[in-house]
Amino acid sequence: MSVKKCKGPGLLRRIQYLCRKQFMKHIICLWLLLPLVSLSQGFKAVKDTSALKQKIEAMSKNASSIESDFTQEKNLSALTEKITSKGHFFFKKENLLRWEYSTPYKYLIVINKDKIWIKDEKKTSKYDMNSNKVFKEINDIMISAVQGTIFRSNKFKTNYFENDKCYKLELLPQDRNMKQTFKKINMYFDKSVTSVVKMEMVENNEDATTLDFSNKKLNAPIPDTIFMVK
Repeated sequence: MSVKKCKGPGLLRRIQYLCRKQFMKHIICLWLLLPLVSLSQGFKAVKDTSALKQKIEAMSKNASSIESDFTQEKNLSALTEKITSKGHFFFKKENLLRWEYSTPYKYLIVINKDKIWIKDEKKTSKYDMNSNKVFKEINDIMISAVQGTIFRSNKFKTNYFENDKCYKLELLPQDRNMKQTFKKINMYFDKSVTSVVKMEMVENNEDATTLDFSNKKLNAPIPDTIFMVK
């Protein structure tokens, strides 16, 4: 295993590349997708945004751990077919995250406190999050997304909508680096605000990524060894 210090323009460019290719495409890793057509119809602005925020905060507070299978689909403007990959996901308070692809390739991202591991089929790399603000930003966004509290971030302007089936938070990037990749991120909550039911990430070129989570387990015991990489 190689341990690397996050410094120098070459490595920074690589980190930003990884952010675009791997991290930022699934920073909002969240559960059970609902059909896009049924979710996207007839939205209107939420009148009482304070009440909705309080419900989301309560949901986040009550979720101490999450485990789920996932299917990721990427719709690229340059391709006619969707790119599909599958894997397993773990989250545990505080600041523990494991995102593991199993097909069509093996790829692993683990966040444990202030460390990040990236493992592919050839090598494992370990990074100190505190040594580079890019990694720190990645961590903050991923964890707040998982917990459903990303709307607090000053890196996004948040608009609140609802229809008969769900609430929608439209997150418009305000950060310069984020704007270079994303046009908007849509986060959907069921009407009872028990979980995030859909995540939709739209890039500036209209490419889109969605995540479908199945076999979800909330607040089940997860050993800390899950968030260690050998």
